[in-house]
Amino acid sequence: MPWILLFVAGLLEIGWAIGLKYSDGFSKPLPTLATLLALVASMSLLALALRSIPVGTGYAVWTGIGAVGTAIAGMILFEESREAGRLFCIVLIVAGILGLKFFTPAP
Repeated sequence: MPWILLFVAGLLEIGWAIGLKYSDGFSKPLPTLATLLALVASMSLLALALRSIPVGTGYAVWTGIGAVGTAIAGMILFEESREAGRLFCIVLIVAGILGLKFFTPAP
């Protein structure tokens, strides 16, 4: 269950990171509210997951999911670069996330 909480927290991190773009510097009320709600929910779930998962592993996986998801969302939503080097780096982050998951002892 802690890994599921951590995964959902990572997805919510993508939500608040993308929300920052849509909030336009917190000048748009609805996107700002959605961003803040996603941020609070993401950190709350991270905190719950860290009850059982080591903090170094949990934080690295959380930020990794957020980084990969936000980079991919940026490519889809904002037409950011899809060049091979960038995609390769995303694959490396995914490999690191999976490595931490599989090499961290079960809670």
